[in-house]
Amino acid sequence: MAMPEPIPAPEARPDVERLRGYSAPLEGRRGLLRLDFNENTIGPSPAVTEALRSYPADQVAVYPEYDGLREALIANLQASPAGLAHPLTIDQVGLFNGVDAAIHAVIHAYGSAGDTLLTTSPTFGYYAPCAGMQGMAIEALPHDLPGFRFPLEAMRTALQRRPKILMLCNPNNPTGTRVPAEQVLELAAAAPGTLLVVDELYEAFTGDSVLPKVDFNVHANLLVLRSLAKTAGLAGLRMGFAIGAAGVVDRVSRVTGPYDVNSLAVTAAFAALGDQDYTDHYVAEVARARDYLVSQLTQSGAVFHCDGGNYLLVWPRRSAEAVEQQLRSAGILVRGMAGKPQIDGALRVSIGTLEQMQRFWTTYAQLES
Repeated sequence: MAMPEPIPAPEARPDVERLRGYSAPLEGRRGLLRLDFNENTIGPSPAVTEALRSYPADQVAVYPEYDGLREALIANLQASPAGLAHPLTIDQVGLFNGVDAAIHAVIHAYGSAGDTLLTTSPTFGYYAPCAGMQGMAIEALPHDLPGFRFPLEAMRTALQRRPKILMLCNPNNPTGTRVPAEQVLELAAAAPGTLLVVDELYEAFTGDSVLPKVDFNVHANLLVLRSLAKTAGLAGLRMGFAIGAAGVVDRVSRVTGPYDVNSLAVTAAFAALGDQDYTDHYVAEVARARDYLVSQLTQSGAVFHCDGGNYLLVWPRRSAEAVEQQLRSAGILVRGMAGKPQIDGALRVSIGTLEQMQRFWTTYAQLES
């Protein structure tokens, strides 16, 4: 009997066929000191752990409910030291399966073929493939050197070309570049036809958030992304928020599924938002550990850059790839920046606890000696 002719798979959209997907080396990390993805390195609050342990088994079979979660986030923001000059309403908060899903939804909702997405370079690597899915052009402005300063004048000029979306990671990953809230508001006011998306994933480690000052009734073209991944330790559960004008949040939410955020993530988010003291303690510990590592790097004469965020860049004297592999052999993961503009040859080192950074430094210093 003759074998049937194989039926070829159909091609995807041309934009997807041309796309270079975003991937990260996430496998084989258990049991190692994870200083490679800027995660919380000690785990979530005991309140989160207890909430997950006590989650009713029968509720796993039920679609998630989100009642009260937006209110809990707003209350958490209002109670922060900076507070909110302009109160938020629940229709100004969108819930997403992590900030990555929010980024994808924003670009899916607002980007079309031929539009331009404006950003800086280097920056978070997921912006480009999301724009590519929509057939958008990407204009990436290099940071000003030395110091990886925000290219403010170049950004002002680029905004005159009316890009559809400006993606601004603040503080920027991986350079730590910070943009004061006043400059963010200035850029939004100067570009009424552009959606300015501020990715504040690492804001808690820096304190440059625009949320305490923005009035979304005035700056309706400004959208802020937040997460509970890096500070509260919920990276594995995926919990992200988009905060902005009600109309923008509505349109971004239209391109997501109705149950994208799972019930365990919701349960953990309630517990994490209710235990801000734990998160504050962790953020303070990271700051102490960062100061320690900066001091050690300075005394050793190492070439490094540290600004905002829970990470820094260091340029080893030897091959960065070789040092990265030797650190892994010692049970420590860091992220190589090979091929990235301006930072090729650097390692990005996430900041954990003081004890963890002492372990990193002892090993790294031996490799560099």
